[in-house]
Amino acid sequence: MGVDRLKPLRSKWLKTKVILNNGSIKPFIPDTQRYNKTNLWSMISRYGMVYIKPEIGTYGMGVIKAEMVSHQNFAYQIEQKRLSFDNFDSFHESLVRLVNKRSYLIQRGINLLKHNKRRFDIRVMIQLSPDNQWEATGIIGRLGHPKKIVTNYHSGGKPMDVHRLLESHASLKRRNELIQEMNELGLRIARHMKKKYPYLKQIGVDIGLDRSLKPWIIEVNVKPDPYIFNQLKDKTMYRRVIKYFRHAAKKTK
Repeated sequence: MGVDRLKPLRSKWLKTKVILNNGSIKPFIPDTQRYNKTNLWSMISRYGMVYIKPEIGTYGMGVIKAEMVSHQNFAYQIEQKRLSFDNFDSFHESLVRLVNKRSYLIQRGINLLKHNKRRFDIRVMIQLSPDNQWEATGIIGRLGHPKKIVTNYHSGGKPMDVHRLLESHASLKRRNELIQEMNELGLRIARHMKKKYPYLKQIGVDIGLDRSLKPWIIEVNVKPDPYIFNQLKDKTMYRRVIKYFRHAAKKTK
């Protein structure tokens, strides 16, 4: 029953529109538009780099990183394949063949922080506790595969302790503040989404940090994988995440 009710929330476009309605969350959402030629030109001209994502998809599959290399030169990468073009029209035509009439979104590209020259982002797990209170139960870093543009575990990303990823970018005090900020942002998103979707019991918020350490909401997952936390050496977070996950699963039966 719960799975069927969450089906509409498979749409990244719908989830983006829902959270854009909250003024305190909106500043952390990268500009996102539906894929078409006009929006592609407008966004790539403005931001220089964008991500083109399937509206419905998991594990980072089908995600394309597109760049305006110079005024007349464009390039995109999908998986480990990178193609370059010397004009916008041929660039767009190639992307259209790739998108192939499916619904895609264009999202402003965030230049993510790096660890050992590899991009990383952060997954924040927010779950309803057994006494029906939202809690930030886990936070984990995802270090991208060196040759890929996504950080997902299923696409070769490596789950890592957040402090280890951030230690070359921020002091211990600032790292703790950032973790608190990201947890609070996740809680705000969960509380806001539950008003519209009361059967929501957990979310996984993917957050990217830019070079100024500003958090950006890359995606909100309504069926987050709890087992990624088992990759951490310290199992404290994993035990709590799994406990809440199993409690939620029992209640939806």
